[in-house]
Amino acid sequence: MKRILILGAGLSASTLIRYLLDHSETFSWHLHVVDQDLDLVKRKLNGHKNATAHCFNAIDRSERKPEIEKVDLVISMLPARFHVEVAEDCIALKKDLITPSYISQEMRSLDNQAKSAGIIIMNEIGVDPGIDHMSAMKIIHEIQSKGGKISAFRSFCGGLIAPESDNNPWNYKFTWNPRNVVLAGQGGASCFLDHEEYKYIPYNRLFSRLVRISIDGYGEFDGYANRDSLSYRKMYGLENIPTIFRGTLRRPGYCQAWNLLIELGMTDDSYKMDQSETLTPRSFLNAFLPYKHATSVEEKFKEFLRPERADLYEKIEWLGLFDKSLAIGIKEASPAQLLEKILVNKLVLGPKDKDMLVMYHEFEYMLHEETYNITSSMVNIGEDQVYTSMSNTVGLPVAIAAKMILQGEISQKGVTLPIEKDVYGPILNELSKYGIRFEEQETKINLKATV
Repeated sequence: MKRILILGAGLSASTLIRYLLDHSETFSWHLHVVDQDLDLVKRKLNGHKNATAHCFNAIDRSERKPEIEKVDLVISMLPARFHVEVAEDCIALKKDLITPSYISQEMRSLDNQAKSAGIIIMNEIGVDPGIDHMSAMKIIHEIQSKGGKISAFRSFCGGLIAPESDNNPWNYKFTWNPRNVVLAGQGGASCFLDHEEYKYIPYNRLFSRLVRISIDGYGEFDGYANRDSLSYRKMYGLENIPTIFRGTLRRPGYCQAWNLLIELGMTDDSYKMDQSETLTPRSFLNAFLPYKHATSVEEKFKEFLRPERADLYEKIEWLGLFDKSLAIGIKEASPAQLLEKILVNKLVLGPKDKDMLVMYHEFEYMLHEETYNITSSMVNIGEDQVYTSMSNTVGLPVAIAAKMILQGEISQKGVTLPIEKDVYGPILNELSKYGIRFEEQETKINLKATV
């Protein structure tokens, strides 16, 4: 019997655990799942005979390493900053490891050690990163195999609310870490290539420089640039591509309203506000507006808006930012922390809400002096509050990769990611059986050149 250790049983692990349990009898697996919340683990295992619940400090090497020694494969669903320490343990004990997180420089530096230990450390095997790589590489390899030359690649992904649960003016609810949403785009300019020109979008312009896309059956979306699109050139073997752009999707109107919060300064996380525990949403907003005797907060905000943005007033009002009844109640808080608390209270998923994951790729390529366009889109809607789309699209690729490693179907060693056909092909095929599938359309966009 093969033994699998899963470190962390949070929301994104729900589907991973379900898949492995469902296949445990067929493949003779036994799961060992650890979390600081033992009751959470027990609920997810539901008394399954091929699983054991554990409660120990998974970020403490002295507690973690003896458990790693007992198993054949480790899956780390811990916060990304702990993956390198787990990887070092796995190298020392010669145990394969999977994480859904980006490969950090520290993780990359372990490549030779992992190869020497004869293990694979598979990273970036969730949804973004993960499914984005695999679905893009499938098309890139198909174009290259017939002699095409790719001239443009644009890719977008967004965790959103399903249409049937979309009932607020922001057309958005939190489907992942709210803090990451509040701080999105901070920490440096977003950079990409556009027709061989390097382009940079600073944070204060990020949510006003948008790309509009449309997906059949689901309507329109706005995309804003991710921080770094350029690193994907080497990863995808597109070092000389003239145009490459990666972005995040939101419904139209969201980015324009979010830009107001940035302009005001409410997303700033660099300082603490004095007497922050006494601030109501109204006084919090007013702290970023000028003093004007006998002028209400609403009137001052409308002056800030200007007439051309008046349609965004509803979104700010709906958040409750003019409410003066209760203090937000966080001591020594930054503006971003106070804003997060307000947003969490308003944008939480309801008991019957479903989330939605949207991914969209667009390619342009030349073949025999003609130019073609390929669009590839995937929309997945969650099942419920446990098996969300975010959980499904993160957990299923991890679980399928685990199966392939344990079955000896992945021969790679070292620190890697799923960009080879023998890895992404079977994973994408199986994902399609779970409703995670891409719809592709190809169009010729100009006739063969004539002299």
